[in-house]
Amino acid sequence: MTSDGRQSDPKVFGVFRLSPLARRRWQQFRSNRRAFVSLWIVGVIFFVSLFADFLASDRPLLVHYKGEVLFPVMVDYPESKFGGFLGRTDYHDPFIVAEIEANGWMLFPPIPHHYHRVQKGTIEGSAPYPPSTIHWLGTDDQGRDMLSRLIHGIRISFMFGLLYVVATSVIGIIAGAAQGYFGGLVDLIVQRILEVYTSVPTFFLLIIVAGLLQPNFWILLGILVTFGWTGMVGIVRLEFLRGRNLEYVKAAKALGVSDASIMWRHIFPNAMVGPITFLPFALAGSITVLSSLDFLGLGLPSDSPSLGEMTRQAFNNYRHAWWIMLTVFGGLGGLTILMVYIGEGVRNAFDPRKTFLPSAVKAEPATASNSEQVKS
Repeated sequence: MTSDGRQSDPKVFGVFRLSPLARRRWQQFRSNRRAFVSLWIVGVIFFVSLFADFLASDRPLLVHYKGEVLFPVMVDYPESKFGGFLGRTDYHDPFIVAEIEANGWMLFPPIPHHYHRVQKGTIEGSAPYPPSTIHWLGTDDQGRDMLSRLIHGIRISFMFGLLYVVATSVIGIIAGAAQGYFGGLVDLIVQRILEVYTSVPTFFLLIIVAGLLQPNFWILLGILVTFGWTGMVGIVRLEFLRGRNLEYVKAAKALGVSDASIMWRHIFPNAMVGPITFLPFALAGSITVLSSLDFLGLGLPSDSPSLGEMTRQAFNNYRHAWWIMLTVFGGLGGLTILMVYIGEGVRNAFDPRKTFLPSAVKAEPATASNSEQVKS
């Protein structure tokens, strides 16, 4: 409550102060329990994946050696530091383990396996190894820990998806805004550019690139962004085309307000309803596209912790390695389903037919006077 008795505007997560319209939309989104819980789950998964190197790594978090405190997870110490001769220290090597334990101690992450480390010598039989106390979700057919690859793969997928969505949204919004607001020659030129871009077969371009060089994270992102921004243009163009004919926009023009100010302050906020509802589905689609390219061998290098490469592992070993398929389904499938739930919640929250219906929005906490009126 404020000093004059009015109720202060609530904040989302105690940070962002919302306008009345945004508050209604947020309440509508929260009323969709499936979408709200999915948002929390995805947020926790993304936050945890940011610390993948501290959760799943074959390097110790902390080493106390001869009175010195070392941080191998962040610093690459040579083996000569511990009496060896190699350039890179293998902290699972028996000689290094014995040397450090004789002069101190090591603290490993909860999952002491890196995504590219091949399991050797400690498990009987041949890879893939089933789930055990050593590998909680088993290994793939090369002996690499599945849980470590899943955590690192989710981080790569999230980072790729977020960068892809941000880049394509910025380009698409700028192009669509210019096309819809100015019209005429600008609209014609952008439309011809769109026709050229949409006629280029992106899949065959990726095949050519994969044949010439080994695609990496940034090459794939650049190619997909170059041809992926066109999907946002049509939505923004229609919103700006409608918004430029509204009365308050015409009044702003008559008052001499610049075109840039009108586009940014008066049309842009109302034109973002469509693109915002599209973003969760675009993020889920970008994660699926990256996984599909990796599955076909046109994406990231084969030793990368990719969800698509794990999917290929599950396809090749589904008869005798059920844990690989279960891990991939729980990772890629579960992540995609959660993003779709979030997208449905955002779409419903921005639907004016639902947002402005009194029955669709939870009422504000009732005061004593309001409670008495309801009882009467």
